[in-house]
Amino acid sequence: MSFIADLHIHSRFSRATSPDMTPEGIWRWAQLKGIAVIGTGDFTHPGWFKEIADKLEPSENGLLTLKKQYRNQDIPSSCRADVFFMVTGEVSCIYSKDGKTRKVHCILMVPDMQTAARINITLSKIGNLKSDGRPILGLDARELLNITLDASPEALFIPAHAWTPHFSVFGAASGFNSLSECFEDLTPYVFSIETGLSSDPPMNWRLSSLDNITLISNSDAHSPVKIGREANIFETEVSYRGITEAIKTKKGFRNTIEFFPEEGKYHYDGHRNCGICLAPEQTKAYDYICPVCKKRITIGVMHRVQTLADRDNGSRPEGAPDYRSIIPLNEVIAEALKTGQNSKAVMSEYFKIISNLGPEFKILLETPLDDIGRVSHPLISEAIKRVRENKIHISPGYDGEYGRIKIFEEKDIKVNSRQMSLF
Repeated sequence: MSFIADLHIHSRFSRATSPDMTPEGIWRWAQLKGIAVIGTGDFTHPGWFKEIADKLEPSENGLLTLKKQYRNQDIPSSCRADVFFMVTGEVSCIYSKDGKTRKVHCILMVPDMQTAARINITLSKIGNLKSDGRPILGLDARELLNITLDASPEALFIPAHAWTPHFSVFGAASGFNSLSECFEDLTPYVFSIETGLSSDPPMNWRLSSLDNITLISNSDAHSPVKIGREANIFETEVSYRGITEAIKTKKGFRNTIEFFPEEGKYHYDGHRNCGICLAPEQTKAYDYICPVCKKRITIGVMHRVQTLADRDNGSRPEGAPDYRSIIPLNEVIAEALKTGQNSKAVMSEYFKIISNLGPEFKILLETPLDDIGRVSHPLISEAIKRVRENKIHISPGYDGEYGRIKIFEEKDIKVNSRQMSLF
């Protein structure tokens, strides 16, 4: 069967994360979004480990479900569905290798809480797991992979947001030029990378070394409304084994749901404090020096991809899974109503739409535009049409600054407003 999974999120125990990222809150928002399987995130944190152990229970499919006594959230009947949790976590490895400081974030997916507990015991001897939901450890990423495999051969290890400049396996500031440089003899056990918000599959297709690697996408959400901003669509059984085998083999891995990469906060090069955003060619013209402060420019994902690519832009490996780019529904509504994404007006319209038409992904990807127009503001159906057709305007993100995305230009708003008044 076909289902959507978001396998990398964070709990309320991570820094800068909403207190609503509880098992109940995650369970509720997974249904509102249309997500069938979601990662627990942060299993290495003792407080979160205890909370998910108390509130979740094993299911026959190798995943976990929320216990019935905690399912008291208000969910529109149009969105109610089964939600399963996969035990996942992220670890930040900071270490020295080949004369350079490396900072590599890694996602761990494990088959059960017992495996998670074994990993936690080992990692607790290396560093403080209580300090953050995503612990920072002085541990070589290869050794973390080895620890993960020792805990269970069924566990899956995936480099997180693989292109982010400061904290990833390919990062311009602290990463490597290849997976084999990082993981050495254990590289065959790395079946997948997470592309991250600032890159999409076409960018990764430019590297022939990634042809046999499954490109997954996840939200890395720190608040409930951000769940599913990137996700994966599987065509397999809803089970731990079904998901992990699909990632390992690409069989049953259908496609990904993507952020527009330009909206990611490290897509282009630049200096946020100086207000300087540069395409890779411009950075080279400035000899990598900021024209304002004269310090070295932060190199973004697009530049780094171009540096490592051995194919031209537009190349696509045979059999590569497809992808769909979206803008989250609350952001679409906010632009149509010309107000803040988390305003009462936006959230009221959000719940009105999903209560009538079903979960967010269904609306963004499948629901006929006429149906959307019947239950919502006319500009919202027009906005979703434009997103589906990739007819949008984006100022790329850079140096930690999210890109600014616009579906409508001012003239579009005026034309549509006149049409609605005439109608």
